[in-house]
Amino acid sequence: MTQLPEPRDIAPRLATGAFILNSGLTLWRADEETAASVHGTATTAYPFLSALPAEQFTRLLAAAEIAVGGALLAPFVPTRLAGAALTGFAGGLVGLYLRLPGMRRPGSLRPTQSGLPLAKDVWMLGIGIGFLGARRRTDGRRCPCPGFLRGR
Repeated sequence: MTQLPEPRDIAPRLATGAFILNSGLTLWRADEETAASVHGTATTAYPFLSALPAEQFTRLLAAAEIAVGGALLAPFVPTRLAGAALTGFAGGLVGLYLRLPGMRRPGSLRPTQSGLPLAKDVWMLGIGIGFLGARRRTDGRRCPCPGFLRGR
């Protein structure tokens, strides 16, 4: 039997899922110039990615975004699984922020004006980590606390 997400998880799943899915669908239709720009940024932070052609990398990134966004939006995907996907994806984005020159103020984690768009990805990482802590319900209870705290 498929278990639907907890009510507390629905809003962050919808918000992050829709955001990431939209990004993936937009990137899927990227032109050569956009693909070269996205690839160039990624290879600055992660040099091993230079082995992939720009168009192929951009398509793979778009597919990953579509998959992660779809997993977050699909109610039948367990929250912990969606959280694992979101944590991995957002971790890569936060790594991009930490590795790219000019994104942070010298000697600080605080973003520069240029780094602000990437620094915001820390929220997705936090949501993903929070989803990883979701407990699996085996007895149908919503509250994992002992019976005396539930009023029994």
